[in-house]
Amino acid sequence: MSLDNIFWLSFVTIVSGMILKLASLCHKSKCKECELCGGKIRVIRDVEVEEREREFEITHKQPSGLEEK
Repeated sequence: MSLDNIFWLSFVTIVSGMILKLASLCHKSKCKECELCGGKIRVIRDVEVEEREREFEITHKQPSGLEEK
């Protein structure tokens, strides 16, 4: 393989990884609405979901030493 082919292979791999990571972050996001340039970058978070998630973590916390492996 020439250096040109190695460069393009690396470039495509890195860009693909970045796109997949951004898609993962968007999927896990807790935002109700998200506007960029049209709304001058406005983000509205769903805090009710965060509160329920925090409450669930507190009530279902396992004692130390019994975590799943």
